[in-house]
This record gives sequence, structure tokens and C-alpha cells, in this order.
Amino acid sequence: MILYPAIDLKDGAAVRLLRGDMNATTVFNEDPAAQARSFVDAGCRWLHLVDLNGAFAGKPVNAEPVEAILKQCNVPAQLGGGIRDMATIENWIEKGLSRVILGTVAVENPALVRQAALAFPDKIAVGIDARNGMVATKGWAVETETEVTELAKSFEQDGVAAIIYTDINRDGAMKGPNIEATAALADAISIPVIASGGVSSLADLLALKSCGAALDGAISGRALYDGALDLGAALKALDA
Repeated sequence: MILYPAIDLKDGAAVRLLRGDMNATTVFNEDPAAQARSFVDAGCRWLHLVDLNGAFAGKPVNAEPVEAILKQCNVPAQLGGGIRDMATIENWIEKGLSRVILGTVAVENPALVRQAALAFPDKIAVGIDARNGMVATKGWAVETETEVTELAKSFEQDGVAAIIYTDINRDGAMKGPNIEATAALADAISIPVIASGGVSSLADLLALKSCGAALDGAISGRALYDGALDLGAALKALDA
């Protein structure tokens, strides 16, 4: 199971939000590329990047720090937030991004997901963010009437590389991931699932690893910044 250190970008800095609230922001590093390098130096194999401003604006806003990370780090990175058209997808892949995460458009324009997955095999992931089992879009600001598993299943035949499932109520709250819902989703679909939201300790990671469902990975952010989770120790434990 892969551990994806998260770098959430807001106004050019690496931050963490509490339950997706843009007004509940903690700045952890004014230099996101330096933060990324520290994760790579600790041994991470992937980076998870989110353009928070972009998620609300509907277009890339923090392109400069993302590009700096791609240039300075030699591990693959995935990015979500504000990517809502084919031109933006193509641009990021040309700049060296290994995986593009499509969230809002997966609900509003699923045909784009299918088109992108066909054009860029293994490079398109769907980000499914949910409150109480229902999908939220536009930086988690808009709650839909679409159920998580229903949306995930709709892409099963389209070559999507991964589903990134975030329980918004757990995100940044340091109260553990929603293991039951994540495992249920992974059992219900054939697409690899990456768990996100609330991963705050080594115990959380090991619980996800042993939950009975074949999870592709887990994303952790605040716990790594706060020191509640040691990246090097976590990577060793997941490899054991």
C-alpha cells in the first residue's frame, strides 16, 4: 500500500484545512517545493498535490509551486483542483505530472473523464469527496445528490487509474479515516481505491492496510506536518 504525502496549496503556500474549510487554514510551509523535497528525502514514492484555490476558481491557480515541485522532485506526483477541461489536463501531463485527478467534472461532465482516460492511459484518477456518503464538488462547497459508490461504478469500464476517496468530515480532523466506508467502496468496484481524510497515525495506516479490502494507498497530510506520523517509519511499516 502506497503512502501519499499531501501538499495542499493555497495562495502559494503549503497548508492544511480543517474539514475542507478555506477559513480554517494552517500554513505549514511557505515553500511547497522545499516541503516536497523533504518528503522525497524521507523516502516517499509518490506526492499528492491539491490546488485548493483552483478547486474553487475552476482553473489552475497555484501552477507556479506545482511546476517547481515537478522540476525539483524525482518521484511521480498526482494533482487535483481546478482541472476541468482537456487543455488543462494535457498541459499538466506535458509538464511532467504523472496523474491528473478529476473531481468536480466527474459529476458535471463525466464524458471528459472518459475522454481523458482514453487519451492518457493510467494517468487519470477520479477524486470522490463525500459528506455522509454523498458526493461534494467545487472544493467541497456544493453537496450533490450523487452517492459515492454509484459515481465510482459509473467509471469502471473507462480505464480510470484510481479512485481517491475522501471523507470530508475526517479531513484534517486527526480523528482517523473512515475505514468502513473506504473498504466498502474498494470491495464494490474494480478500480483501485486510495484512502484520504483523517489518516493521523501509524495505527490508522496499518488499520487501512489490514481492513480486508485491497486498497492501493492512503493519503496523509496534517499528521506528517504535526509530527504525529513519521514518514520514514510509516513507509517501513507499510513495506513490511
